[in-house]
Amino acid sequence: MTLTRRHFLAASGAVSLTAILAGCAGFSKPQTESATGTLTFTTWGTDSELAGFRDQIARFEDANPGSTIELNAVPYEQMFTNIDAQLQAGNPPDVFRVPYYTFGSYAGRGQLLDLGDHLDADVPGRFTDAAWAAVQNEGSPFGVPHHTDTTAILYNKTMLDAAGITDVPTSLEDAWTWEQFDEVAATLRQSLPADQYPFAYNWQGNGVTRWLTWLFEADGAFLEEDLVTPAIDSDAGRRAVDFTRSFFEKQYVPQNDSIKSSTYAQDSWYSQTTAMVFSGAFAIPDATQTLDFEWGATFAPRDVRAASDFGGNALVATKDVADPALAASFLAFMTEEEAMRSFCEGASLLPTRQDLVDGGSIEFAVRPELSPVFVGQASTVAASDSGQVASPSMAAIITVLQDELEQAFTSGRSTDDTIAALSEGIAAATKA
Repeated sequence: MTLTRRHFLAASGAVSLTAILAGCAGFSKPQTESATGTLTFTTWGTDSELAGFRDQIARFEDANPGSTIELNAVPYEQMFTNIDAQLQAGNPPDVFRVPYYTFGSYAGRGQLLDLGDHLDADVPGRFTDAAWAAVQNEGSPFGVPHHTDTTAILYNKTMLDAAGITDVPTSLEDAWTWEQFDEVAATLRQSLPADQYPFAYNWQGNGVTRWLTWLFEADGAFLEEDLVTPAIDSDAGRRAVDFTRSFFEKQYVPQNDSIKSSTYAQDSWYSQTTAMVFSGAFAIPDATQTLDFEWGATFAPRDVRAASDFGGNALVATKDVADPALAASFLAFMTEEEAMRSFCEGASLLPTRQDLVDGGSIEFAVRPELSPVFVGQASTVAASDSGQVASPSMAAIITVLQDELEQAFTSGRSTDDTIAALSEGIAAATKA
């Protein structure tokens, strides 16, 4: 059976991913022997993430006597400059960590190990459909989805209370609609002084992929199923651009909350310049340690449907890794139930395993009562959405989104002109 990306995306909404993959020729290699040998593993991470990696590496080495994982932790700013140079020179690490929006470019260039013949048969069925879609290239997996993160709303309770906003959604089903969210923002705008704002959005830098959430909520897409043809020229695309442009026109967000701003959204919320911020769960430990006001979390707004960004990172092995079996064994170990639970709870990140999502059993080590908000928000990610973001052309598409949305938000370019520019730019990016 040949499973193309088109077939996967079309089928994932109708039957379970496990059933789709059951007939594939790959994923049949048993992994019953202990793994031995040495792997180099390069990553970046917060203190809690690195502590989680070191703990799981120690557990893997204990479970596999004779194995050694050499961890190389680097600053995020240097991570991919280093990886790219090492790949070019022919001396990359055996395993590294990569964001989903960058994964496709490495897989598309043939720089990653195809894991289809190296993973145990049960591994694909561990993951949510959205997570597994995010590590596919041409019908094969070139990584494992280690964890995800997604965007919900963190709010300053004191500022909302002062504006009379006391009915904050506590379930995904009750999340604000776009119209209700606009009313909340308008109420805050009237209540706040001119130098404070209703909210900030976390779309700075490569976080521009989070803008796509608005497009998905409007039931739109930026690529057709072939991952080449632009799909953003649609009613949904226009609705998403219109709505997000209005944030600046109505002064709901600071003017420096643009795509290319050097100020991150969280900074304005920490300083109480904004009453709310769209944020990932990763911010919870830092916020808990540094903020001196009462705050909580609620779900992102919804339109035609609920949606969210598929953030987080995959673990991948490089194509010419000396010991593919050892690399695959380590990647599979890192996504076992206890390993993923421990890592996610300690780092305030979200699981990609279906059983951990369905069971609702993840409790963050910090502010555990907020776990259901982020786990619930992550459940709105569709496989068709995350599959688009794993496009081999995503790095070039990110640049298009940055350039064209910045023009719409800060230079007043019309929605029609923005959509035309986005469509043209995406077409050029996918044919490059």
